[in-house]
Amino acid sequence: MAIEALYSKYNKTSFKIGIVLCVAVAIIFAYDGYLSKYEWSLRRSFYEEHVKDGKPDFDMVFNQKSPLVFVAFAAVLTAWFRARKNKKVIADENELIISDKKRISYDSIEQIDKTYFEKKGFFVITYKDKDGKEVRHKLNERTYDNLAAILEYLVAKISA
Repeated sequence: MAIEALYSKYNKTSFKIGIVLCVAVAIIFAYDGYLSKYEWSLRRSFYEEHVKDGKPDFDMVFNQKSPLVFVAFAAVLTAWFRARKNKKVIADENELIISDKKRISYDSIEQIDKTYFEKKGFFVITYKDKDGKEVRHKLNERTYDNLAAILEYLVAKISA
């Protein structure tokens, strides 16, 4: 019986909010920088305030150039989100699998420090890697949902 802890909704929502904010700010700045000069514009005064004698001031130049930066940042956030959204922790019969990259056998786990799990939402696993070096790995509830079930299963496997 394998127990899974998927990438948390908290992080997914944070990425989505960041992407939407970047796109919204890009639209607002592009509107102020390029479209506020037209008659039908709701903010004609912005154009009039920031363009004197046909020369835009710093604010207008910023509003004209920054939308590309915000769109690029939204694209980077989207790529980062797509790369991370399928991360998960799986506790199967023989080992703990973290994002299909790190595999920790239950025999190599020396200690599980769950002191701060109730208050701060994380626990630390101390284990020996293949080279015999002691490694500490921190798992956080903000990164993965269902970590309480994983922790309970780990403690049961280590105790047995």
